[in-house]
Amino acid sequence: MLKTTRRRTLQALGLGGVAAVAGCASEAPSAEQTQQQQTTVAQQTKQDVDRVAADPTDIPGPLDRSEPAEVDVTLTAEEVTAEIEDGVTFDFMTYGGQIPGPFIRVRQGDTVNLTFENPDSNSMPHNVDFHAVAGPGGGAEATTTAPGETAHLKFKATYPGAYIYHCAVPNMDMHISAGMFGIILVEPKDGMPEVDEELYIGQHEVYTDKETGETGKHGFSVDAMAAEDPTYVLMNGEKYATTPEKYGPAATVETGDTARVFFVTGGPNLASSFHPIGNVWETLYPEGSLSTKPQKHIQTRLVPPGSTTIATMDFPVPGDYKLVDHSLSRVARKGCLSIVRAEGEENTEVFDPDPQQ
Repeated sequence: MLKTTRRRTLQALGLGGVAAVAGCASEAPSAEQTQQQQTTVAQQTKQDVDRVAADPTDIPGPLDRSEPAEVDVTLTAEEVTAEIEDGVTFDFMTYGGQIPGPFIRVRQGDTVNLTFENPDSNSMPHNVDFHAVAGPGGGAEATTTAPGETAHLKFKATYPGAYIYHCAVPNMDMHISAGMFGIILVEPKDGMPEVDEELYIGQHEVYTDKETGETGKHGFSVDAMAAEDPTYVLMNGEKYATTPEKYGPAATVETGDTARVFFVTGGPNLASSFHPIGNVWETLYPEGSLSTKPQKHIQTRLVPPGSTTIATMDFPVPGDYKLVDHSLSRVARKGCLSIVRAEGEENTEVFDPDPQQ
């Protein structure tokens, strides 16, 4: 009965049938319809929040069990207004009020009991498509909800790896651009190698009707999105969010530590040339796959939209290590930068910044 009610509700909102809800391109709304829906979002009063940037270290720790379990997960769609940078505000769409959405950690063979909430304070339908789901739409149709509705989905995590999840309503590109994506990690049955620190970073583009840095409220621009010409390219939802100049480094580690980075490219359009300045990825799992042999000593990894990578870094000397998209205009001009700070003793055998002394 719930599915019938949900379908009728969405049809009343002008969002078409189930094929459109599941993200079928042939049923996608026109640019004019998309802009009209974004205008509706902008006209409704949103909750103002101080921050949408997810704390890169606020993720569940490694699993210490050897048997599958049932795992209860709740995701809540939250439409909020926040600053992209000082003086620039934007209406974001999020899971749990953060970008990227909450990091979900399960084990291969686990059964996930998902509760998906779309509060009545929202103005748009939302859902979630898990790339870790073996089933039609990744669960998108089953979780499609109008404001005020809750949906439930049950699925088994059958293959290990780090997988994106994202909104997949007809205007999925707009919803993802506005922040609706995250990672679900399915650990292999034997677990993962131990590291000293784990980080979670997500990259996406934001398309607005103003210039980069222009103060005031920015609206969403469907034309800019169609042209794939973003105003901002961001890590964790805000310009330079996880740097010492904003909320602080993504993490502070000790020299000699190993950090594992879970990285997701939400997109919706641009790939990321993911690179650690002053370092390499010691061990890297392409596309987030934990079923294949990892690569070693990788300088830059292309991560397409809708995919992930898992990569580790070592820190032989102290300093600030910049994580960037090596399409460097995105770093210098559009906000795409994160920093990991290593503290400890200098090691001039490895790196000597002033060998004349």
